[in-house]
Amino acid sequence: MNVKGNLEVIQSQIADTCWDVGRSPDEVKIIAVTKYVSPERAQEAINAGVIHLGENRDEGLLHKISQLQDKPVWHFIGSLQTRKVKNIIEYVTYIHSLDRLSLAKEINKRAHSRVKCLIQVNASGEESKHGLRPDDVTGFVQELEQYQNIEVSGLMTMAPYTEDEQVIRDCFRTMKKLQVEIQALQLENAPCTELSMGMSNDFRIAVEEGSTMVRIGTALVGNESEVQ
Repeated sequence: MNVKGNLEVIQSQIADTCWDVGRSPDEVKIIAVTKYVSPERAQEAINAGVIHLGENRDEGLLHKISQLQDKPVWHFIGSLQTRKVKNIIEYVTYIHSLDRLSLAKEINKRAHSRVKCLIQVNASGEESKHGLRPDDVTGFVQELEQYQNIEVSGLMTMAPYTEDEQVIRDCFRTMKKLQVEIQALQLENAPCTELSMGMSNDFRIAVEEGSTMVRIGTALVGNESEVQ
């Protein structure tokens, strides 16, 4: 698999989609999800021009950091246990899975400066997924004003894995509506400029609906076994 070739295809698809809906491709960050691949494959993505890398486990993140020649912008995209915050906090620029006050309190305690956090939202209502219910998001964001080291940079969700495009689109539209509501509050700690939504199977729909971060693993770097 040629990561550079995959990246060029994905960039072209994002550009075409953006032009179709009147957006600039520069508005969309591609996050290479490297959790299922080796540090060597992650390095190949960086060499191809990927700036943003995403990991969902602290062990995988720390292993790759120790092996990579470069320092990408790291995104922690998995469910984050409170006790694991101390392991990752100094290495990541974005945390995509803030979903409870206990986690916010720990991030605030461990961080030395303001951390860019995205609120994880269960926009589909699936029991198998983590995240806040859409109706609870605005109140949660307001509660976060007490934590000076947390910036609510945006929202994150995962759409259902389905071939029903309308179900996926409705999920993403819920997120866009929430973003607008939060921005209207004009909170100093919550610019909420980012929407992290869309993966290998649905990123084009996500971009059509306003995504600014797409998390792409299989279509970009594949899912080879992790080399430890």
